[in-house]
Amino acid sequence: MKNTKSNSLYNSVLSSSTSIVISLSLVLFVLGLLALIIINTQNLSNYIKENIGFTIIINSTTNEIDIIKFQKELDAAKFTKKTQFISKEKATANLKMDLGEDFVEFLGYSPLLASIDVKLNADFANNDSLILIDSQLRKNNIVHDVFYQKDLVEKINNNVNRISAFLLSFCFLLFIIAFVLINNTIRLSIYAKRFLIRTMRLVGATNNFIQKPFLLKGIYQGLYSAIFAIFMLIGSIQLIQQETKNMLNINDLKIIGIVFVLILIFGLFISWISTFFAVKKYIKLNENELYN
Repeated sequence: MKNTKSNSLYNSVLSSSTSIVISLSLVLFVLGLLALIIINTQNLSNYIKENIGFTIIINSTTNEIDIIKFQKELDAAKFTKKTQFISKEKATANLKMDLGEDFVEFLGYSPLLASIDVKLNADFANNDSLILIDSQLRKNNIVHDVFYQKDLVEKINNNVNRISAFLLSFCFLLFIIAFVLINNTIRLSIYAKRFLIRTMRLVGATNNFIQKPFLLKGIYQGLYSAIFAIFMLIGSIQLIQQETKNMLNINDLKIIGIVFVLILIFGLFISWISTFFAVKKYIKLNENELYN
C-alpha cells in the first residue's frame, strides 16, 4: 500500500514537471520564432518592395544598339535592382498566350512595342521616388511611355508597415500571455505541494531551506525547456530557409545566437521567478488557508 502511494506521488510529480517543461518549451519556441521573424522583417519588407517595378515602353523607331545602351544605363542607376528586356515578338507571344487566341491574325499586325521591365531597389519603392524617376526617364527620346501602378505601390508600402506593427504587437501580447500561463502552471504545481511546505514549516525549516529545492527544480525546468525550444527552432530555421530562401535569410549566426541566449535567459527567469513567489506565498499561509 505504501509503495502504491509512493508511486502515485512520484507519477504525479513527474507528470506535473513534464507538463511544465512541455508548456514552457512551446511558449519559448513560439517567442523565439517570432523574434527571428521580427528581426528579419526588414528582409521580408525589402523582398516585397523589390518586386515592385515599372515598365518602360520603347519607341518603335529605336535601334537595337540604342536599346542595349539604354538598358545598361538603367542597370547602373541607383534605383535599379534588375532589368529585363522584352522584345516586340516576345510581348506579342505572351499576349497571345494570355488571350488564348491570335489577335495578330485578326488585326493584321501587332500593336505592341518592345519594353524594359525594371525592378526597384527597396529604398526607391515608393510613389515619391517613382514620380521623380518617371519624369527623368520621359526626357529620353527612346522612351515612348512609362507605366506603373501608383495605387498598388501605395497599398504595398502601407501593408508592409501594418504587418510590421502587427508582428511587434502580437509578440508583446504573446510575451504577456506566456508569462501568465507559465506562472499559473507553476503555481498549480506548487499548490499541490502546499501541505508538504506547511509540514516543513512546522518542524522548524527556514524559508531558504524550504525554497531551495523548489527553486533548483524550477531552474532545471527552465533549462530543459529552453534547450528543447532551441532544438525546435534549429529545425524550424532549416525548414524556413528551404521554403522561403528568397524572402527570409535567417543565416546570421550572431543574431541566431542572441535569440538562443535570450530564450535560455527567459526560460530560466520565468521558471525561477514564478517558483519563488509561489513557494513564498504558501510558506506564509496558515493552516486554515491551505484548504481554500
